[in-house]
Amino acid sequence: MLNAKVFVTLKKGVLDPQGKAVQHSLASLGYGNVQDVRLGKYVEVKLDETDREKAEAQIREMCEKLLANTVIEDYQYVIE
Repeated sequence: MLNAKVFVTLKKGVLDPQGKAVQHSLASLGYGNVQDVRLGKYVEVKLDETDREKAEAQIREMCEKLLANTVIEDYQYVIE
């Protein structure tokens, strides 16, 4: 069994209103030195697979089809 950790983030240049809201909230809590906040998604996928190459191909496909909106989001993954 392999475990994949997938990180999805907005592409550079895409506005992040949630990140800005968190940044402003942090500033109001006294953390005025925070220059920028960008939010994303973290997904763990457990695969009943032993072949790392097959697992990687499946995770990449999952990201392209469902987990990430590749028009506005980038993704990275780690397979353990």
